[in-house]
Amino acid sequence: MKMDSDLLHSPAVGLAEEEEADMNDWKLPLAFMKKRHSEKIEGSKALAQSWRMKDRMKTVSVALVLCLNVGVDPPDVVKTSPCARLECWIDPLSMSPQKALETIGANLQKQYENWQPRARYKQSLDPTVDEVKKLCTSLRRNAKEERVLFHYNGHGVPRPTVNGEIWVFNKNYTQYIPLSIYDLQTWMGSPSIFVYDCSNAGIIVKSFKQFALQREQELEVAAINPSHPLAQMPLPPSMKNCIQLAACEASELLPMNPDLPADLFTSCLTTPIKIALRWFCMQKSAKLVPGVTLDLIEKIPGRLNDRRTPLGELNWIFTAITDTIAWNVLPRDLFQKLFRQDLLVASLFRNFLLAERIMRSYNCTPVSSPRLPPTYMHAMWQAWDLAVDICLSQLPTIIEEGTAFRHSPFFAEQLTAFQVWLTMGVENRNPPEQLPIVLQVLLSQVHRLRALDLLGRFLDLGPWAVSLALSVGIFPYVLKLLQSSARELRPLLVFIWAKILAVDSSCQADLVKDNGHKYFLSVLADSYMPAEHRTMAVFILAVIVNSYNTGQEACLQGNLIANCLEQLSDPHPLLRQWVAICLGRIWQNFDPARWCGVRDSAHEKLYTLLSDPIPEVRCAAVFALGTFVGNSAERTDHSTTIDHNVAMMLAQLINDGSPVVRKELVVALSHLVVQYESNFCTVALQFIEEEKNYTVPSPANTAEPGNLTPVRDSPAIPRLRSVNSYTNIRAATSARNLNKSLQNLNLNEEGGPAAFSPGNLSTSSSASSTLGSPDNDEYILSFETIDKMRRVSSYSSLNSLIGVSFNSVYTQIWRVLLHLAADPFPEVSDLAMKVLNSIAYKATMNARPQRILDSGSLTQSAPASPTSKGTHIHQAGGSPPMPSTSSSSLTNEVPKPPAREQPATRPPYTPTLGGQAPHSHQFPRTRKMFDKGPEQAAEDGDDPGGHRNYISPSLQTGLCDWSAKYFAQPVMKIPEEHDMESQVRMERQWRFLRNSRVRRQSRGITQRGVSRLDDQIFINRNPGVPSVVKFHPFNTCIAVADKDSICFWDWEKGERLDYFYNGNPRYTRITAMEYLNGHDCSLLLTATDDGALRIWKNFADQKNPEMVTAWQGLSDMLPTTRGLARRVSIYLDRSKQGGAGMVVDWEQETGLLMTSGDVRVIRIWDTDREMKVQDIPTGADSCVTSLSCDSQHSLIVAGLGDGSVRVFDRRMGPNDCRVMTYREHGAWVVKAHLQKETDGHIISVSVNGDVRFFEPRTPDSINVLQTVKGLTALDIHPQANLFACGSMNQFIAVYNINGDVISNIKYYDGFMGQRIGAISCLAFHPYWPHLAVGSNDYYMSIYSAEKRLR
Repeated sequence: MKMDSDLLHSPAVGLAEEEEADMNDWKLPLAFMKKRHSEKIEGSKALAQSWRMKDRMKTVSVALVLCLNVGVDPPDVVKTSPCARLECWIDPLSMSPQKALETIGANLQKQYENWQPRARYKQSLDPTVDEVKKLCTSLRRNAKEERVLFHYNGHGVPRPTVNGEIWVFNKNYTQYIPLSIYDLQTWMGSPSIFVYDCSNAGIIVKSFKQFALQREQELEVAAINPSHPLAQMPLPPSMKNCIQLAACEASELLPMNPDLPADLFTSCLTTPIKIALRWFCMQKSAKLVPGVTLDLIEKIPGRLNDRRTPLGELNWIFTAITDTIAWNVLPRDLFQKLFRQDLLVASLFRNFLLAERIMRSYNCTPVSSPRLPPTYMHAMWQAWDLAVDICLSQLPTIIEEGTAFRHSPFFAEQLTAFQVWLTMGVENRNPPEQLPIVLQVLLSQVHRLRALDLLGRFLDLGPWAVSLALSVGIFPYVLKLLQSSARELRPLLVFIWAKILAVDSSCQADLVKDNGHKYFLSVLADSYMPAEHRTMAVFILAVIVNSYNTGQEACLQGNLIANCLEQLSDPHPLLRQWVAICLGRIWQNFDPARWCGVRDSAHEKLYTLLSDPIPEVRCAAVFALGTFVGNSAERTDHSTTIDHNVAMMLAQLINDGSPVVRKELVVALSHLVVQYESNFCTVALQFIEEEKNYTVPSPANTAEPGNLTPVRDSPAIPRLRSVNSYTNIRAATSARNLNKSLQNLNLNEEGGPAAFSPGNLSTSSSASSTLGSPDNDEYILSFETIDKMRRVSSYSSLNSLIGVSFNSVYTQIWRVLLHLAADPFPEVSDLAMKVLNSIAYKATMNARPQRILDSGSLTQSAPASPTSKGTHIHQAGGSPPMPSTSSSSLTNEVPKPPAREQPATRPPYTPTLGGQAPHSHQFPRTRKMFDKGPEQAAEDGDDPGGHRNYISPSLQTGLCDWSAKYFAQPVMKIPEEHDMESQVRMERQWRFLRNSRVRRQSRGITQRGVSRLDDQIFINRNPGVPSVVKFHPFNTCIAVADKDSICFWDWEKGERLDYFYNGNPRYTRITAMEYLNGHDCSLLLTATDDGALRIWKNFADQKNPEMVTAWQGLSDMLPTTRGLARRVSIYLDRSKQGGAGMVVDWEQETGLLMTSGDVRVIRIWDTDREMKVQDIPTGADSCVTSLSCDSQHSLIVAGLGDGSVRVFDRRMGPNDCRVMTYREHGAWVVKAHLQKETDGHIISVSVNGDVRFFEPRTPDSINVLQTVKGLTALDIHPQANLFACGSMNQFIAVYNINGDVISNIKYYDGFMGQRIGAISCLAFHPYWPHLAVGSNDYYMSIYSAEKRLR
C-alpha cells in the first residue's frame, strides 16, 4: 500500500495531471469579460477635425511686372563677363529690345499658365508708377475677395532701397522712379502673393512687414478713437493674408553664372523640371551618367502632364517629393495654408523648395513669408537625384535607337518603405514620411490596389492615423475613387471609408453630394461580398442616414430598407447589429422611410432579432423598433395598431439578461410614451390613485425598524465603502436618500435607526402626491412609491378597472416601466424613473384643479370611486375614450377648465385629454419632506411652463456611438490577450501557475487524509451577521455577505480588504454568492431573494468595486414566501418561514448559471448570450433549497423544501427531463451535492441531520448516516471527502465520508474560550482543507487541518 501511495506522488504522474489542469485553465471560457462589460457604453470623444479647408482660395488675377530696360544695365550692379543673360529662357540680345521685352513677357505668361491656366494675366512691361497703380487697382477690383499675384522682375532697374521702395521708369525712360511698397500694398490689397526676382530682394520682404505692422496699428487707433484724423481717411487694407517669395536675402546679389538663366528664381518657380535637369547636369556627379549633355536634356520626350511619358513621370515624382518634404518639415497648419488651400500657391511653394536647393548652391538664400524651415538638405532630395539619374541614363538609347522607356521604380520603392514602417509597428513614433506619396500613388492604376491596401492598414492604427491622412489631403482622392467600377477595389474602399466615417461623420454630406452612397448600397446588395465588408458598407450607410435628412432620402430611394431587411438573418452578428442600427436610423424622424418599412413589414422581421444570441444585436433591434414607433408624424389607426404590436413585442424583453438591452428598451418605450402622452397620463393617474388606496402586504411595511439592518452602531464598525455604480444610485427622492444613508450605515449619527423608520417612508404618499416642480433630486414618484405600485399592480384588480381593451396596452407598458424602474442595474432604473416621473408630473399638472373653480363645486363632485371611473368609460359605448379616431387627441393639449354649468353630480371628467380624471381633485397637498411650506409648493406648481421636461424625445443610451467605436479602433491588430509578450498575457500566465500550485499542494494534503479539522486560523468580527460565505478558489480572499453588503477578508493576513453595499432593496437579502472566472479575472455574483443577480468586479483590491452587470434571474419569486428572515425563526421552523431565497450553481466550463429558489422552475441562464436558455419545471409544490450540476453529464440535482431530491437531465424536454425523484428525507433539504467524479454519488442532507448517498441510476439510497439535529448549514468538501454540519445549537461537527466525527467545535480559540454562536452559514474551500463558519454573533472564523499537514 505504501508503495502505491509513493507512486501516486511521483513527479511523473503528478506532472501529467498538472499540465492537463493548466491547459484546462487556458481553455476555460470567461464570463462577463466582453467589451460591453468592461467599457462605458458611450461614443468616443469627437476629435475636432481641422483637415477641412475653411476657406479654399483661387488666385484669379496675375500682374506680371517686368522692368528689364533691355540693353541698359542699371548703375548699381557691376555685371561679370560673360554673365547670365537668359530671361524666361530667351536671350534678350538675340532680337530688338522691344521685341525681346514682348517675347519675354509672353513667355513668362505661358510659364505661369502651366500652373494656373484659368487666371487673368496682365503684363506690364517697363512700366511707370501710374501704370502699375492702374494695373493693380483694376486687378483687385475684379478679383474681389480672391487672391491676386504680383510678379516683379527688377533686373533692369536699381536694387530696392532700405526705405522700402522698388524702382520703375518715368514716361520717356530718362529716369528711374521709386515706388513705395506701402503704396503697392494699398493698391494690391489682400489676399495677395508677391514674387520678387531681383537682387537684395530680402529688403522688400522686411519693409513689407514693417508697413503691414504700421497698418495694423493705424487700424487699431482708428477703431479705438473715431475722432482721430486716421479714422477720417479711407482705411488701409490689412495685409495679414499676404504671401511673399523673394529670390535672395537683403544683402545678396543674384548669381551671374553664364550657364544659368538670369531669372534663375523665376525659372525655379515656373519651369522647375527644366532647371532641375540642367542643374543636375552641371553637378560633378552627372559625369557618371555617360552621354548626357545639356542639348540632350532639351529633347526629353513627353509632356509634363502625361504621367506615362518620361517628362510627365519626372514631373509627377517631383510633385510627390516636394509635397512630402513640405509635409514632413512644416507645421501642420502652415502646410494646410500653403500647400492645400490654393493650387497656384501650392505649386509655387513646391517649386520654391527646389529654388532653395539650387540657389543655395550659388550662395543665394531665397526668402519666403511666412518663413519655412530649411529643406534643402532633406533626405528625399536624394530620391529625386536617383529618379533623375535613372531617367537620364535611358535617354541616349531612347533618342537614338527608339527603345521603350522603363518606368521609374520610385513609387514602388516608396510604398515598400511605407510598408516597412507599418510592419515595424511601435505606437509612439513619428508618422511615416511617405504618407503624401501614397496619396500621389492613388492616381496611378498600376500601384492603386497596393496603395489602398497599405492606406487601409495605416488608417487601422486608430483615429490619429485617420486624422493625419485627412490632413494630408486624402479625402478628394478616395471620394473620386468611388466612381471606379473595379470590383477588386471594393473591399479596400469600403474599409477605408468605414475608418474615415468612424472618426469624422461629417463626411456624410460629401458622400451624398457626390452620389457616393450608391457605391455602398451596391456593396451591401452584393451577396458575393464577404460579410465583414457588407458590415462596413452598412455601417457607412448608417452614418450617412444618421440625423441627416438628405442622406435618409437618398438612401430610401436607393432601396436601403429592402436591402437591409434581406440581411437581418445573416450569420455574421456584427452585420445583423449594424443592419438593425441602420434601419433604426433611416426611419428616425423620417416618415416616408417608416411607411416603406411598414409595407415591407420591417417591424415583424426585426422581431426575430429580439431573441438573438448576441446582446448587442438584440439591443440594435430594440433601438430600431424604438425609432420605428418614435416618429412624431400624424398617427392613423393603422399606425397606432402597429405601435401597439411593437410595444407588446418589446415588453417581452423586460427580463433580458443584459442591462444594455434593457436600457435600450426603456428608451424605446419612452418614444412610445412621448407619442401617446395623454393615454399614459390617464394610466399614471389611475396607478397613483391605486397606490394611495392600497396597502401592500409587503415585508417592508411590516418590518420593525430594528430588523432592517442588523444594528451596526458599535463604534468599532467602520463605514461601508461607496461603490462606483451606486454613487449615482437614484439620488431620486429625499426618501430615497434617507434610504441610501440607511444602507450606507450612517446610523451612528444622533437620532439612531428608529428615527428613520422605513415603514414611514414607503407608506407616506407625500412623494407621490407632491405637485411641486421636479427638481434635480426630487421626483414626483419616489423609488418606494414606484416599487409599491409595481407590487400592487401584480395582484390588484387593476385590469378590471380599465374595462377597455384599448387602454390595456398602455397599462401593460406602464407596468413594464414600473418593473424596469426597480431594475437591479442602476442605469436602467434611473432611465425608467425619468420616464415614469415625466408622465406622472405631466399627469398631475394637467389634473390640478384649476383656480377658476370655487371650492364649492369641488366638494359637490362625485367621490373618486373606481366604479364611477369604470362606468364613465362604459357609458361611452365601450369605445376608446377619444372623441374621434383622428390623432388630434394624442397631441398634448393643455386641459381647459371644465365649464361651471355642469351638473353637480358628475365629476368634470374629460378622458379625451388624458389629463383630468375625477380623483385628481382629492390630491392632498401634503408637504414635501424638507419643504419650505405648503404655500410655496402651491405657488411653484402653478406655472407648468417653468418645469423641466424629464424626457426629451432624444433620450438615448449611446449604444450606436459605442458600437461605431469598433470601426475607429484597430481591427487588424492582434488583441492583447493573444500577444505572447503583453502584460495581460503575463498576468494570466502568473495566475494559472498560482492555480496549479494551489491544486498541487492542496491535493498533497487531502490525499494524505485529514484526521482533524479544528485548528482556528482566522477569526474576526464581521460588520453584519454573515449569511453566505464563499472562499475564493485560488487566492487568500473570502467573501462574507450579510443582508445587503459584502465584506472581503484576507484569511491569511487576517485583515479586512473591502466592504461594500450590494444595492438590493430594503426588504430583500443576499442568499447566494459565486465566484465567476475564479481561475482568472474573478468576478463575484450575488443573488438576492427577490430574484435579482448582480455581478461585481474590482473588489478586494485598492480600486472601487464596480457593478459589471445585473439582471432579474428569477422574475416570479413568490411574494408570500419571501420575507425578512427573522434570525431566530429561520432556524426553528424552516417550513413556516418558507424562504429559501434564491439558490444558484455556476458552471465555468459551459458558462451556464442555474438559478432557482422560491419558484417552481429551475432557470438556466447562458452568460455568454446573457439570456435564459431553459426553464425546467421542478414538478413540486415547494421551493428549491439547493442546486448542484455536472457539466459532463448535463445533470442537475435539486434539493427541495419538501424533503425530496430531484434529478434532472437538461438535454431532455421540459416534460421528460426529471429523471429521478428521491423522497427519503422527511424535511427541508439543506444541501444536495452531486460529486464531480465519473461515478459520482449524490449526497443530500436534511434539516433533521440525515445524510443520504444516492447512486443516480438506482431509486433508493445506498447509504444513510445520521448527524446532528437542528441542522442550519452544511457543506461538502469536493476533494477531501469531508462534510461539515453547523447547528443552531451552537456547534460545528466535521465528519468523514464514513460518518465518523473527526472534529467537534464549540468554542472560539483563545478568545477567553467564548462559546460560538448559532451557525448561520459555513463553506469549505474548494481545494484547501479549510472550513469557514459564520455565526449569529457576527463572528466569522476559519478552521483547518493540523499545522503539520499544512
